[in-house]
Amino acid sequence: MRKSFDGLCGLVRDKLMREPLSGEVFVFLSRRKNQIRLLLWEGDGFSLYSKRLERGTFEIPEAVDNCVEIKSSELIFILQGVKFNSVRLRRRFSFDTYPPTGNHVSKPQ
Repeated sequence: MRKSFDGLCGLVRDKLMREPLSGEVFVFLSRRKNQIRLLLWEGDGFSLYSKRLERGTFEIPEAVDNCVEIKSSELIFILQGVKFNSVRLRRRFSFDTYPPTGNHVSKPQ
């Protein structure tokens, strides 16, 4: 956790092969998983958010090659200490499941 803005931008470009100026939030964890850093480009400069836990660790979803894409709600769960295996989400609208399957046809009036 010694890297700051430039070092983390270098990791994003070289290791993750992503563009730090994209507006995505990049999350970095310490080896002991008790410190987390969030790197974000805000249009006119970078923001770096940091949190260190006095007790416990951050839980992250299963990662492939130490890299995983998460939703904003999952990031909030990580920061608040919510266990992923205990979370049950209610069904919500998603473009992935739209249009609905079946014979749902609306008739003009």
